[in-house]
Amino acid sequence: MGRLSPLGALFTAQFLSAFVDNMILFIALGIIKRDAYPDYYLPFVQSTFLASYILLSPWVGRVADKKPKAKVLIIGNLVKTIGVLMLLVGFDPALSYGIVGIGAVIYSPAKYGILPFLTRGDDELLRANSGLESYTIVAILLGSVVGGVLSDLSITLALLISLLLYCTSIGVNTMIPQDPGNRSITYKNSIREFFSDIAILLKNPQSHYSLIGTGSFWLVSAALRMIIFAWAPLTLGITSGTSISMIIAVTGVGIAIGALVTPYLISIKTYRRTIWFGYVMAGCIMIFLVISSLEVAIAFLLLIGMMGGIYIVPMNTCLQQVGHRTVGEGKTIAVQNFVENGFMFLGVVIYTLGTKNGVSTHISIGATGITLLLLVSYMYIYIRNKDYSIR
Repeated sequence: MGRLSPLGALFTAQFLSAFVDNMILFIALGIIKRDAYPDYYLPFVQSTFLASYILLSPWVGRVADKKPKAKVLIIGNLVKTIGVLMLLVGFDPALSYGIVGIGAVIYSPAKYGILPFLTRGDDELLRANSGLESYTIVAILLGSVVGGVLSDLSITLALLISLLLYCTSIGVNTMIPQDPGNRSITYKNSIREFFSDIAILLKNPQSHYSLIGTGSFWLVSAALRMIIFAWAPLTLGITSGTSISMIIAVTGVGIAIGALVTPYLISIKTYRRTIWFGYVMAGCIMIFLVISSLEVAIAFLLLIGMMGGIYIVPMNTCLQQVGHRTVGEGKTIAVQNFVENGFMFLGVVIYTLGTKNGVSTHISIGATGITLLLLVSYMYIYIRNKDYSIR
């Protein structure tokens, strides 16, 4: 580890942190099954995690820009560790996962906001974004699988391993160079200034497009993950937490592949091409209305992931580029988190209410595909009205 480059240390710490974040969701699923919580409780648990992003976004961007971002990463992981300890001693999974969410919302602006400090030029920033996204998605993939397997074996063991990995991530965080931060930033009028930052970013066509694009991706991803938890037992007859986690993880494989190939397909200047990959992703989701085979389901989940990876990475980079020139990197990521998690929260809440009221998984799948189609079409119309050509 002593030979890790600054970016290597960031990628490693992010991998470990994201790995555990996704383990915990499946550990929570195991606790929900063990303690016989109602069917809607898993999306409710997910909602508490997302609510943390929405409620704290006005402040965490300023924290990331005011303080050295490497220190903020450590603070975020420490808070996540508290959430795991709460699960270990028997606190409600919704409350405990909400604490993990608070740690994640502290962590997120710093992990992306430090990239311009660690890179030189737009091309290197795009590659760093691609690398960070790839490590994150592989962590989501492996964390989901390992979380499902370990929670089937022993929930206590799974939580202890989670604690160990968070502590390891904290250790790696100490190897990341510390940017100077901006001590002139204050927390006074944070809410008013936060919404002013949102307005600034939405007025810029490039960041407006990127915010709606990344928000639409994560809305659909959150809803699709919840739907697969219910769809797999009903359609494929699969009830094992391990098996379901592996099915969901296939999407992560696809996103990682898509993120890796993105720099060879799309550049900063041609970021508008992402629109077509969004359309393909929406079409693949709709095909789940007629899928009844495990092999076909895996193939389309892989394709959905690949299209999603290519769809989201250039927009992340564009948003950071605009943010660096305008409101600041950390505050830009905080706005992005607010928009993305607001979209995700809305999707998960609607799905939770639908599940409570007996809405079928097929209706949920159709609604998810149509929602993405409408949002991508809005982006297409918006960018054309701004006199940009989609090439």
